[in-house]
Amino acid sequence: MNPDGSEENGLNWDDGIVPYNVLETALTETIARYAHLYSYGVTKCQLLAELLGRPVLNLEDFGCPNLHKLGSGYSCVLPCHSFSDISCTTRNAHSFYKWLMYHFQTNYYVKCPKDMTRHTSMFISAK
Repeated sequence: MNPDGSEENGLNWDDGIVPYNVLETALTETIARYAHLYSYGVTKCQLLAELLGRPVLNLEDFGCPNLHKLGSGYSCVLPCHSFSDISCTTRNAHSFYKWLMYHFQTNYYVKCPKDMTRHTSMFISAK
């Protein structure tokens, strides 16, 4: 990672609230209780996996659409985010989280057991 900024988005580490020299510690402490980590895009997943020393699953592998196709019901209250050219990372993370929860729920409930006896009922006539 480049502590001076990113050519991809034009941001510098000084633009955020976490200094670059404590980034690894801050992330490691934040994610310690989570069994699985997710990010969007191969580059981000690789970068985070190298930084954290654990696997980061790519949401694209689960069929997640890109951020522009995801709607968000989350509204940010920071005044700088009222500009259309600013991308709110909190809103982005919320959108990806909602998609992932929907994905897990639909895949869980759509799969039916192969044993069809659980879905049929038989009535015995008592004469």
